[in-house]
Amino acid sequence: RTHIDLSNLADNKANIMISINGIIISILLASISPKMGANPWLLVPTSVLLIGCLLSLVYAVFAARPRVSSRPTSLKTLREDEANILFFGNFVNMPEDEFVEGMKELMTHTDELYLNMVRDIYSLGTVLARKFRLLRTSYNVFIAGLVVGVALFLGVFAFVAVVSPP
Repeated sequence: RTHIDLSNLADNKANIMISINGIIISILLASISPKMGANPWLLVPTSVLLIGCLLSLVYAVFAARPRVSSRPTSLKTLREDEANILFFGNFVNMPEDEFVEGMKELMTHTDELYLNMVRDIYSLGTVLARKFRLLRTSYNVFIAGLVVGVALFLGVFAFVAVVSPP
């Protein structure tokens, strides 16, 4: 249950990053890009902020994107311990009668049942680690792009104010 809750948390954080970056990109493209012709000095800070948001958005999408293996599984591969019947990506391609038979066999062998449960928990953990690594990268890129972009905007505005005072 904890793994599922953490996966939901990661997906929610990814959706937040996708929304925030999407909004910022839309605002930049809609409001600043038309002013580039009259104010070419806005090109660098706008580009830095836009690229930072775009990269952050891409990493957030990678974190939220479902990744499920769908290799064919049969009773033979289950019996040879080559697949985990508890993982839906493995059993989804099996006929229902084979799935039921495989589950019955697994439930009669408690050592194998526990081994499959442990493998399932491990697999969930590796998926979570990947999601949170991608999210961390998304947040880091977002922060860096935002800080550098805003600093460049302030630098450009200060330079313009000094060079051409009102």
